Amino acid sequence: MGIASAAAQSLDSANLEASLREWKVGLDTIWAIFTGCLVFFMNAGFAMLESGFCRQKNAVNLLAKNFIVFALSTVAFWAVGFGVMFGDGNPIIGTSGFFLSGSDNSPRTEISYQGVYSSLAWAGIPLQAKFFFHLGFAGIATTIVSGAVAERIKFLAFFVFSLFLAGIGYPIAGHWIWGNGWLHRLGFWDFAGSTVVHSVGGWAALVGVVLLGPRIGKYQNGNSLALPGHNLTTATLGGLILWLGWFGFNAGSTLAVEPHVITHVLLTTNMAAATGGIAATVTSWWYFGKPDLSVTINGVLSGLVGITASCRFVTIGWAGVIGLVAGVVVVFAVDFFDKLQIDDPVGAIAVHLVGGIWGTLAVALFALGSDVNLNPNFVLYEEGPARGLLIGGGLAGLRQLFVQLLGIASISLLTTILSWLAWSSIKWAVGMRVSFDAELKGLDISEHGLHAYNDFLVKQDLPPRSLRTLLTRRMPPPPGS
Repeated sequence: MGIASAAAQSLDSANLEASLREWKVGLDTIWAIFTGCLVFFMNAGFAMLESGFCRQKNAVNLLAKNFIVFALSTVAFWAVGFGVMFGDGNPIIGTSGFFLSGSDNSPRTEISYQGVYSSLAWAGIPLQAKFFFHLGFAGIATTIVSGAVAERIKFLAFFVFSLFLAGIGYPIAGHWIWGNGWLHRLGFWDFAGSTVVHSVGGWAALVGVVLLGPRIGKYQNGNSLALPGHNLTTATLGGLILWLGWFGFNAGSTLAVEPHVITHVLLTTNMAAATGGIAATVTSWWYFGKPDLSVTINGVLSGLVGITASCRFVTIGWAGVIGLVAGVVVVFAVDFFDKLQIDDPVGAIAVHLVGGIWGTLAVALFALGSDVNLNPNFVLYEEGPARGLLIGGGLAGLRQLFVQLLGIASISLLTTILSWLAWSSIKWAVGMRVSFDAELKGLDISEHGLHAYNDFLVKQDLPPRSLRTLLTRRMPPPPGS
């Protein structure tokens, strides 16, 4: 009787353990899918932000690019990018797992990886869930480019470059850091993508902007002329959507329901966004004489980019400092690029490239260290960066700073070279920039044959004074005017 009872009790215990494991996998999978959907929704935020920050005659073009980019990223990342990024291979590039082929690491079926996606074995959810979550990141890296090259790039040129960046450029950089590549092995840390996603997108955008040149009329006699966006209402909505989506972007990177960790990441993310927006507002108020709404929006986004690398590794207070610095820096970064006549209509390069660099450095300055607990009941991270240099990290913190700097330099060089090759090839094959007349008319009509506001009386963009004579020669006035 006793033996039978003990056996039954043991069996019940085993069944309970199996059920709990199954429930854990289910919850983790739901979390990854839910946060992946939030990341997907960020495409709507970018669409609203970029179209609002640009002129009315180009609104359809911005919406079309931000709509199609996720479709392009889906195909490219599924066919090539996911294997290049996470597939087993060598420290430089993944060489297996293309077309999402390979073992499924789900504890529910107790099937483990066997030489395909070893770098993702730490997350105990189905492979398809991991792909869906990371697909959103590939789309975000690509859509960053859209705003920077706005109002003068051919739709076809952006179409082709998006396939390249989602399928090759972004995944190679990601493999170095998240795919068990050489930077990961050196101890480089980027929790949710300040470098992997945002700096990569920023460098790709910068190369494209340099090769494209500025918009017609933007710079006259060495002066920068304002070409203001047409709808700050939609831009503000876009900024708020991105703020919301970032909670999924950062907290979802746990790929598991770890209550203490995900709530901590949510709070550090929100704090950096808040201080970034406040700092940018105050800085623009002092620097320009008035608080500029567009600067406030970019300040929030810069704070979010800045905290992305370290959101799991720092305290809420230090997250506020990281966001504050990002908010101040973005104001001067926008002005710096403008003085170099690098024409970025939405400030994407200042937000994502500069903010990503700062965020990556902040890991080495403010990380708690894996041996420090915020709460006696949980450890924030067991594997991660050394204690920050500015909070007593000593030699370990100094080494971490060196590794972070090496990673920043390496990813910048890689992305710049690959982007230059891709953009140059596109420029040679199909051309990058629309014609003079097409740009003046607006890309909505010249590229898509559509108006964004077809049934509304809208203000026509007036060209700079120095172009008016040229335009009247090229375009005769309508009868009766």
